[in-house]
Amino acid sequence: MSKVKRKRAFEVEAVTEEERQNHAAQEALYAATFQDKAEGSVLEGTILAFEGDSILVDVGYKSEGMIPKEEFKPEEYAELKVGGLVTVYLEEREDADGNIVLSKEKADRMRIWKEIEEIYNNEAIVEAKVLSRIKGGMIVDIGVKAFLPGSQIDLRPVRNLERLIGETYPMKIIKMNHKRGNIVVSRRVLLEESRDKRRALTLSSLREGQVIEGVVKNITEYGAFIDLGGIDGLLHITDMSWGRVGHPSELFIVGDKVSVVVLKYDKTSGRVSLGTKQKTPDPWGDVESKYSPQTKVLGKVVSLTDYGAFVELEPGIEGLVHISEMSWAHEVKHPSRLVSVGDEVGAVILSVDRKARKISLGMKQIEPNPWDLVERQYPPGTVIKAKEIRSITDFGVFVGLEEGIDGLIHISDISWTRHVKHPSEIFKKGQEIDAVVLKVDRDKERISLGYKQLSSDPWEADIPKRFRKGNIVKGKVTKITDFGVFLELDEGVEGLVHISETGVEPPNRLEDVFHIGNEVETKVARIDLGERKIALTIKGLTRDSDKSALDTFHQSQGNLDQSLGAMIASKMKETTEGE
Repeated sequence: MSKVKRKRAFEVEAVTEEERQNHAAQEALYAATFQDKAEGSVLEGTILAFEGDSILVDVGYKSEGMIPKEEFKPEEYAELKVGGLVTVYLEEREDADGNIVLSKEKADRMRIWKEIEEIYNNEAIVEAKVLSRIKGGMIVDIGVKAFLPGSQIDLRPVRNLERLIGETYPMKIIKMNHKRGNIVVSRRVLLEESRDKRRALTLSSLREGQVIEGVVKNITEYGAFIDLGGIDGLLHITDMSWGRVGHPSELFIVGDKVSVVVLKYDKTSGRVSLGTKQKTPDPWGDVESKYSPQTKVLGKVVSLTDYGAFVELEPGIEGLVHISEMSWAHEVKHPSRLVSVGDEVGAVILSVDRKARKISLGMKQIEPNPWDLVERQYPPGTVIKAKEIRSITDFGVFVGLEEGIDGLIHISDISWTRHVKHPSEIFKKGQEIDAVVLKVDRDKERISLGYKQLSSDPWEADIPKRFRKGNIVKGKVTKITDFGVFLELDEGVEGLVHISETGVEPPNRLEDVFHIGNEVETKVARIDLGERKIALTIKGLTRDSDKSALDTFHQSQGNLDQSLGAMIASKMKETTEGE
C-alpha cells in the first residue's frame, strides 16, 4: 500500500462517528438538489465561462453543461456575460464524458409553445410574419413556424401571393397539435369578424338619400362596387355622371375614396344602389331655356359613331350632330372625315327634347345654305359646264357644279338614240362635260341634268324621214341576245332584228350566223316613235327578193296562158288539124 493510500485510510479511520453522520446528511441534502433536474426540464443556469464556440453553464447539477454559441441569436449572444443567467433545456443528465446536455433553442421553443397554447386557449390574436410560399398556402412565423392556408389569407382569393412575403399581419390560431408540432393560423377569421361588426354598424345607420363615404372595391363594365363598411353597394355607370361615360374606369380606380348617395336600400336582400351624379343638380332641368332652337353654340366632340358625332355643350349636356347635318355637300361618308374627338366645333340648336334628354345639332347651318341660291342660279334650260363627273352609278352620273352642289344625269337622258346599258360606256370619272338643267327640286336638294338635250331630238323629224317602213338599210351587228340582233344603222341609231325575223331556224343559232361588227342588210319593218324603236327584218327582205325573182321570170316567158282549160283547147286544135 502506498503512503498516500495508507494516509487516506488512516484519515478515514480517524473520522469520528459524528462527522460521518454530518457527511451523510450533507450527501442527502446535495442529492435532493438534483431531484427536480429531470431530463426534459427547463432550468435557469449560470454562465461560468466562454470556451471557444461554446458556453459553460451551471444548472446546480453535480456537473456542468455546454451550449453551442450558434443556438443564440447574434444580439442575444452579445449581451451574455459570466455570472449571467440563461434559460436552458436539460436533454440528458450526463453524456459519455460525464457532462450534462443542455439546449437553449429547445428551452425557447417550449416557452413559446406554452405561450402559444395560452393564446390559442384564450382565442387571442397573434402577430404573424409571412416567410414563404408553399403548396396550398404560406409559412408564417409566430415565434415558431405555422401554416396559413390559401383559403384563410383574405376574404377573396389572392392572385399574387408573392407580394405578401415579408409582411406582418394579425391572425388567429385555428388549430394546433403540440405533439406533431403543427399550427394552423387564419387571417380571414379576423377580417370576417371586422367586416361583420362594420356591416352591422353600417346597416343600422343606412338610409336612402344619405351621403356616405366608401372605397372603390371592384370595377366592371356596368359599374363599380363600393365598400361602405362591411357592405358593398353598386354604383351603376348610368348614375356616375350626368354626362356620357364610356367605361367606369374613366372616372374611378380600385382603392379610390368616393362620396356617394344612397339611392335605394333593400333591407331584405341587403342590396344597396348608389349614385354620384345625384350630388349635383340635374343640368337638364333648365335645358330648354338655355338652349333654344336656332341658338348658335360651341362644344367639344366627345364621341363618334357611324351616324354622327356627340358634342358636349357643358358637363352633363350633350347633343348629336347627325351625319346629314354636318355639311351641305352629300359626300360625308363618316363623321371622322370632318371632325375628331376633342375638336371644338360650332353648331346650331335644331331641337331640344328635355324628357328624352336629346338635343339635335347642326354644323352645316353655321354656313349659308347654297341651295337657297340654286333655283336662281340654275333655272331649267340653262346649259352649264360641270367641273367634273364625281361618281358613276348604274342609273346615271353625278356631276359637280360647285362646292356642295351636285347634279344627276339619269341614264335615260344620256342619248336620244343609243341604247346605253351603263353610263361608263360614254363617261369617265373626273371628266368635264356640258349638260342642260332639266329640273331643280329645292326641298329634296336635287338637280336633274340632261346630256342628250344638248342637241335636238332626232326622233322628232330626222329619223322618221330616213328610216321609213319598207326602206332597205344596212347596219353593223353591235349585240346578239336571246331575243334578237341589234344593228347600228347610223351613229347613235339602233334597230332590232327580232329572232323571228332573222331567218335562222333551229338547230342553227344566232351566234352561228351573225358576228359582232359584221355588216348586215335588212328592211325597216316598223318604226315606233313613242317607244323610240326601229324594228328590222331580214326574213321580209328575203321574201321580197324571192317575189322579185319570180316576177322577172314571168316577164321573160311572155304573156302565156298557163290555165288548164287553155292547155286542153290547144291540144284539141292540134288533133283536128292533123285529121
